[in-house]
Amino acid sequence: MSRLTRTLLLASSLASGAAAQNGTQGEGLHSLMVAAGKLYFGTAMETNNFDDAAYQAIATNKNEFGMFTPENSQKWEVTEPTQNDFSFTQADSIAERVLSNGQLFRCHTLTWHSQLPPFVANGTWTPETLTAVLTAHITTVMQHYAGQCYAWDVVNEALNEDGSLRSSPFLTTLGEAYIPLSFTIAAQADPSTKLYYNDFNLETTPPKTAAALSLVRAVQSAGAPIHGVGFQAHLNVGQTPSRADLAAILTSFTALGVEVAYTELDIAHVAPALPADEAGNAQQAEDYAAVVGSCLDVEACVGVTVWQFTDRYSWVPSTFPGKGEACLWTEGYEKKVAYERVVGLLREAAVVEGGGGGAGGGAGDGSGSGNGRWGKWVDFFRGKLEYVMFDAYTPRP
Repeated sequence: MSRLTRTLLLASSLASGAAAQNGTQGEGLHSLMVAAGKLYFGTAMETNNFDDAAYQAIATNKNEFGMFTPENSQKWEVTEPTQNDFSFTQADSIAERVLSNGQLFRCHTLTWHSQLPPFVANGTWTPETLTAVLTAHITTVMQHYAGQCYAWDVVNEALNEDGSLRSSPFLTTLGEAYIPLSFTIAAQADPSTKLYYNDFNLETTPPKTAAALSLVRAVQSAGAPIHGVGFQAHLNVGQTPSRADLAAILTSFTALGVEVAYTELDIAHVAPALPADEAGNAQQAEDYAAVVGSCLDVEACVGVTVWQFTDRYSWVPSTFPGKGEACLWTEGYEKKVAYERVVGLLREAAVVEGGGGGAGGGAGDGSGSGNGRWGKWVDFFRGKLEYVMFDAYTPRP
């Protein structure tokens, strides 16, 4: 796919989201989220879901989802399994499916301690050689997807629960400077995309939250661009912070001039409360509403992505024995009480936003421009379109 085609698809996706701001266009998670003044409601997807017709019927419904993140296909072990041997087949198939359907693509992830190929994890490095490898990887992957990604998770899960930096080949060889270095390389590789730090338990673990705030400041002080912080929000039923507490945490980051998003949301029932009973499902619904509501309460929170929408493909049971039923749909694709609770919350917020009473109000003109919150993004990509129409962009493999 050429870079021009990629830019056209992303611009179309953004325009579709902005146009939906004038009404719900049917009632689903994404259309109502946009009508409430946000950019998207999204989900994770992988290629193993492609042959499931019931799954795809929901996933491709633009009322339900407007943003997709590949669970594993863009991680280093997949995209560069051996040094300088790049493979994009899996992630390309997701990107084409998503963008051709007029939905947005969120890219994940570049510098991470986990799911590294052996040549990185087990290599013997000097600062010079590892910097060269990191630069080549980030540059090649990001330039391959230039014009496709709303945002990239540039650095993922760099912090331990006590706030210290997590051990990795990058920390061992380059020290903490690997973090701003990654953002600097990423900005040079694709200046048009948002650059995020992404981590889990920022919602529940104060030392880690404080360290993440310091990490953002350190990247900024180093002169590297950082545009957002992703809150993974892998939470447990009955142990989810309140809407007000979550909003306060988000605001502590947006005060630094970055946007925020929930990037991997799921809320698991924990044994012995499995299978969940009526009370457990009601609590899960309130917990989901607290998370989504906190994003609504913070102007610079741009959206929510669930880490799979159905229990059929949830990573939770296999990774965390004794936990499960964490998603908004059952294994049989029935909507849970939590889904209905979130839709009700968003419906109320959309009415307020449509009446001009919500934060960040303002309507577009239906073409994707105007004074709406996301009009500036559509205008940006429209300008980008006008540029590429008159410039020689060569196709990329």
